[in-house]
Amino acid sequence: MYIRPRTRHRTMYSRSSGILLHVTSLPGPYGTGDLGPEAYRFVDFLHRSHQTYWQVLPLVPVGYGDSPYASPSTFALNETLVSPEMLSRSGLLDDDGVAACCLPSSGQVPFSEVVRAKRMVISKSRARFVEHASSPELERFRVYCANNVSWLEDYALFAAIKAAHGDRSWIDWPAELRTREPGALLRAQEALRLPILDYKFGQYILSSQWRSLKSYCQEKNVQVVGDVPIYVAHDSADVWSHPHLFELESNGAPTSVAGVPPDYFSDDGQRWGNPLYRWDVMAQDGFAWWTQRMRAALAIHDVIRLDHFRGFEAFWSVPASESTARNGTWLPGPGTALFDALRGSLGDMSIIAEDLGLITDGVRSLKQRYQFPGMAILQFAFDGHADNAFLPHNYVRNLWAYTGTHDNETVQGWYNDPKSTQSAEVTDAARSYCLAYLDVDPTTTDELHWRFVRALYASVAAVVITPIQDLLGLGAEARMNVPGTVGGNWGWRLHDRSYTAVTERLRHLGRIYGRSPARATVRVPGEP
Repeated sequence: MYIRPRTRHRTMYSRSSGILLHVTSLPGPYGTGDLGPEAYRFVDFLHRSHQTYWQVLPLVPVGYGDSPYASPSTFALNETLVSPEMLSRSGLLDDDGVAACCLPSSGQVPFSEVVRAKRMVISKSRARFVEHASSPELERFRVYCANNVSWLEDYALFAAIKAAHGDRSWIDWPAELRTREPGALLRAQEALRLPILDYKFGQYILSSQWRSLKSYCQEKNVQVVGDVPIYVAHDSADVWSHPHLFELESNGAPTSVAGVPPDYFSDDGQRWGNPLYRWDVMAQDGFAWWTQRMRAALAIHDVIRLDHFRGFEAFWSVPASESTARNGTWLPGPGTALFDALRGSLGDMSIIAEDLGLITDGVRSLKQRYQFPGMAILQFAFDGHADNAFLPHNYVRNLWAYTGTHDNETVQGWYNDPKSTQSAEVTDAARSYCLAYLDVDPTTTDELHWRFVRALYASVAAVVITPIQDLLGLGAEARMNVPGTVGGNWGWRLHDRSYTAVTERLRHLGRIYGRSPARATVRVPGEP
């Protein structure tokens, strides 16, 4: 009799599936998706479609280039996600306030307009709350602020000072504020009392609205997959308030920055510009900052995708003076010391290791030590080699498989216009191998995206995640992000709820390939 060996850590996921859609991409009348009724309707769709997971991008405020991966805070929630309708239902916003938030409901997210509108309604709601809230409601706000004091005070002060200085980077603030001179901070707290209160209240409301939505997800047996970038933005409350944890000059400028070395896709590599951690300093207090960060992330998500997992084993360090990532150096990351410390404080963590790119034996060993599942991207599979690890017949059980991610072209965009991201030689070979592998007639490729989805559903991978764009067969116009570019990214939105049309097809695939939560048995046509 075969006995399954015991494992030290809980990492094996049930055979299941999910959908990747950022909250900002939901439809609605306020210029961006938010935590209101459309989010609840999407959860209903996930439930009816037998989906177990809703994967989102970072829920933090957006930063440079409107990117959620360049946020001014790794702890705060994005103010643009606040729902005017939910504020109205709570009695914190009148009809005029709701109407003032209405913006175009189709096309790209107009980030600057949405930020202005949402900050206005948060300020109006805060004023009404202070004037009319009952004692228990005021106490709940006070308790929230007290429970989150470790990051909320610095974030609210940082955001208020930044706004007061024309949104300039903190490194360009007056010296006494840049270096956090205590007297200067006290004066700023007094002068900016109301804006600071607005930022705190905004986080309180966002936390409440997210908790309500998350509770609804639990009722519908939907788990939320979040995203934690390995690095934080230089222009952030995190770096400003903890400069000793980062590789900075005395004036606050980075000495070295993050990136990846040159590869097949980029002769110069990618110079991301994030300041690097002083891992030796972080180790001295048992990685307390990282523990706080992961505790906060796990409190609002069920599963965490840990971005650029490769960097925890070794990272590419680029001198800040370099304009490209060519002249960098591989340096050792924290490795097991960090994850042992996190596990000691937080217990078993539901983590996906984003292990794409140049992966070494050291990275594989680190991932396997904690049995974190890795990722496979089907778009990367078609190089003509049958041993490509991203081909479904080579998958392992402990894996999350994707048609593509937010950084990829859509499947139909990749096939129909792939020359924008790959050389023509590789493109032609990849397309030919793709069609042969999936047994697709070259003259009828309109449903190629469903062949992608079916191939993943049929694989041994524990979890399959499909971006909503690929379920709808959308083209290059629906791409979320082009890595290494600024402008025009992160703003794609659904125009309506047409996604509900794929409900039955997803249910059918879930049943026949055993990914439906109901594990229903289905009689396949043509079989006895």
